Amino acid sequence: MDLRIQRSVVSNLRTRPKPVEIGPFVAGLDPDTASTSVNYATPQPGVTITAADVAALVETFEQAGRKPRLEYVISAAPELEDLLRSAGFTVEARHEYLICTPETLVLSRVPSGFVLEEPGTDRERAGMISAQMEAFGEAPQATESAIAGVRRSQERGGIALVARTLDSVWAGGGQASAPQDGLSEVGGIAVREAFRRLGLGGAITAGVARLLFERGAEIAWLEADGEDSWRVYERIGFRPAGKRLYISL
Repeated sequence: MDLRIQRSVVSNLRTRPKPVEIGPFVAGLDPDTASTSVNYATPQPGVTITAADVAALVETFEQAGRKPRLEYVISAAPELEDLLRSAGFTVEARHEYLICTPETLVLSRVPSGFVLEEPGTDRERAGMISAQMEAFGEAPQATESAIAGVRRSQERGGIALVARTLDSVWAGGGQASAPQDGLSEVGGIAVREAFRRLGLGGAITAGVARLLFERGAEIAWLEADGEDSWRVYERIGFRPAGKRLYISL
């Protein structure tokens, strides 16, 4: 499973508008944002990696004006962490990822007073993005680039799901990448503070996974950023399956 997950991460980065291949690494370097959650690299599984490869990666990021950073499944490149540490990288986090299949998914009731729907217009995409950004503690502004990114993802088979109140107040959202090798990463699950503790996060996550499976995906995977979200994901059928490393210079 670890290798399948890592291969899907590589494939997803290669769908970026301008992916960068740096020896054994694939990177997504976005000229429109310096966000480290957007600008990162990942290793191709099973490929030999050397200190020279790491040096080339650092140089590429620095030339692009971006912080050298990687995200990857640890077991897919077990010797890479030592090389990165030797080059001055520091571990940001080690997260366990969870997976869900059509057999384990437990659908979650949409709370009364809310509607979940796939955004079909740029206005709706902007509403979803703004709600997500506010929920993550950022300025709730949807840029044209971000809106276009969601639109492109949907056109390639990715999922976007927005939650709104019956009087059309944007409450939250979630997304999933277009399936690669039968796998899709679920991310961006977010609920604005005013609408939390109602079960909306679980409903969004389960709704995204349901749409993925209806359209042919075999496995949905994600990471939990705390005990509360971990419990939510387990309740709807996600199970621990492996570990990922976040590390930067």
